[in-house]
Amino acid sequence: MNIASFLLPKAEVAYLRDDMTLRQGLEKLRRSGFSAIPVIDREDRYVGVISVADFLWNILAYNQNLEDITLKNLEHMTVRDFLQNGKVKPACIDTAMENLLERAKNQNFVPVIDDRSVFIGIVTRSDIIKYFVDQNRE
Repeated sequence: MNIASFLLPKAEVAYLRDDMTLRQGLEKLRRSGFSAIPVIDREDRYVGVISVADFLWNILAYNQNLEDITLKNLEHMTVRDFLQNGKVKPACIDTAMENLLERAKNQNFVPVIDDRSVFIGIVTRSDIIKYFVDQNRE
């Protein structure tokens, strides 16, 4: 079975644009309530996943003196500057569920793209686990 029937579409997923400012990215990530969310570019192509830790560690790296950390000092930075590209690989829409299990061990969701690398949604780890539990029962 492919993952299309488990897809949570982009319209229902919190995500950031890579050209958002640091402040915009942090605010949207905080409002989402998640610890990590997908990042896309202006053409809706998948760029990567950014986490609270990515923001934190990079802010600290750019500011050796902790007293100098302010959003004003960092307002020239964008989400793209904090992103660790390639860390979370996306799956294509025609990927089999069996191929997602390994990825789900290390992340809460798997980003899904079409054949043009356009981000179309995610498959959650809980849906992947539920699929395999149901398969095992049968």
